[in-house]
Amino acid sequence: MSKVLITGSAGFIGGYVVEELLSRGHEVVGLDNFSKYGPVSRSYDNHPRYHFTEGDARDVDLVTSLASDCDHFIAGAAMIGGISYFHAYAYDLLATNERIMAASCDAAIKAHREGRLQKMTYLSSSMVFESTDRWPSKEGDERIVPPPLSSYGFQKLAVEYYAKAAWDQYKLPYTIIRPFNCVGVGEGRAIGEAEVLSGNVKLAMSHVVPDLVQKVLKGQDPLHILGDGSQVRHYTYGGDLARGIVVAMEHEAARNDDFNISTAEGTTVQELAEVIWRKIKGADAPFSLVSDDPFEYDVQKRVPDVTKAKEVLGFEATTSLEDMLDEVIPWVTQAVAEGRL
Repeated sequence: MSKVLITGSAGFIGGYVVEELLSRGHEVVGLDNFSKYGPVSRSYDNHPRYHFTEGDARDVDLVTSLASDCDHFIAGAAMIGGISYFHAYAYDLLATNERIMAASCDAAIKAHREGRLQKMTYLSSSMVFESTDRWPSKEGDERIVPPPLSSYGFQKLAVEYYAKAAWDQYKLPYTIIRPFNCVGVGEGRAIGEAEVLSGNVKLAMSHVVPDLVQKVLKGQDPLHILGDGSQVRHYTYGGDLARGIVVAMEHEAARNDDFNISTAEGTTVQELAEVIWRKIKGADAPFSLVSDDPFEYDVQKRVPDVTKAKEVLGFEATTSLEDMLDEVIPWVTQAVAEGRL
């Protein structure tokens, strides 16, 4: 088994990835500065193969020292949030994430040259396809279609250029992962996030699934959504996403390649809202929606081609939306009751 450094290990996706790595027998080194949620506790904190360092992923010397003693480096640290996050922190997303990525690459290049580091696994985003005119979006389209309009999407595309440039000049092997709409538990109210009013419910800048769940739980009726609800997303369970990331990290065929990691099933926001409503309110409860003005970067369709991940890695995301919601709804219910959401 390998020793793996993951930055952003206390984050939403990072938590799932650490669990997956430990379940596969890897030794894991986590790095996080708790900047988004504050100090958090995880089920694996005292695991004998998990070693945590509190620190900043922009600290090149710190990241170099950690990466030099690891076989793999999963670069997961980033400022990230829901659609409103892209607007409220347009500059910070670009500037902070660029600094994190440059520091991560600087550290990885040195750790590969002088230490034991074998490969860097980069977490990009489905937002690299923000301006696409073709669906489903397949690997390679990001170099053909117009660049993303949001600073977040543009920076995630830059992540992929970092990966390829570090290979071209320094021969640092890479794998690029593009997650699509991660759904799961553990994402709380972030520190310093302004609240957004959606109808009569104040929301933190989160994601559509927990936002809709808490609005239903708090009695909003009719239910408010952004736009007309025709937006298509591929909601992917955090555990499936983590499995795809780790499979790609481990797989020799993933070296110097890129993969969309997602469920193959598309769902409109309106369909999602009704499923959540029925699960909480009951099958016969009257259901109605109100459309609020959408945000500028609320992409209408994010639809991945997942053929490559299946054929090259043997990976498929198998958790259904129904099963995801059966886990997320009780978690959000408890978080709302405790005042955490």
